[in-house]
Amino acid sequence: MAEGKLVRLRAMGPEDADALWRWNHDPEVMRWMDDTYPATRAQVGRWLADRPRNTYADVLLGIETLAEGRLVGLVALHGAEPEKGIAELDVYLGEKDCWGRGLATDAMRTACRYGFQEMRLHKIELTVVPENRAALAVYRKVGFVEEGRRRQSFRRDGVWHDMIAMGLLADELVRA
Repeated sequence: MAEGKLVRLRAMGPEDADALWRWNHDPEVMRWMDDTYPATRAQVGRWLADRPRNTYADVLLGIETLAEGRLVGLVALHGAEPEKGIAELDVYLGEKDCWGRGLATDAMRTACRYGFQEMRLHKIELTVVPENRAALAVYRKVGFVEEGRRRQSFRRDGVWHDMIAMGLLADELVRA
C-alpha cells in the first residue's frame, strides 16, 4: 500500500490477530497508550474480521519491515472528514526488539506521506504523554509541533499526566 525506506504499510486482517493480541497485552508496549478492556485472541480475530474495510474516515495499517516482511506494529489515521481535511494518527511498534532502529520514524513519515498525498489531508494530529520521550523525539523528527496541552487527561498507575497535542501540516513533513 505505502512503502518507506524501512517499512511497508499494509491493510490488517484476521491473520494479524495473534500479534495484535500479544502487543495489546504487553504492559511495556501499552505503557503510554489508552487501554481497552482485555479481549481474548478469538475476540481480537473477530474484531479484525468484522472490521469494515479501510475508508477515508478510518484507516488501519500494519507496519511490516521491508527486510523481513515481519509485522511489527500498526498505524491508524482516523476521524478524517473531507470537509476538514484533518485526521488523528495513532502509531505503535509492538515488537520491542524493533525499538530504536528507525522503524517508527520511517512508519510515521510513510503514514503522513500517505495521508497527505493519497487522502489529500491538510493536517494530521496526535496526542502524547510528555513522559513518552521516545515517541516525542520521533514526532518532532518528522515535523510535528506542539500546539497545546490537555492538563491531567491521561491516567496511568494512579497518576494523572498531561497530554501534549501536536500537529503536522502537509508542507511541514520532514523528509529523510
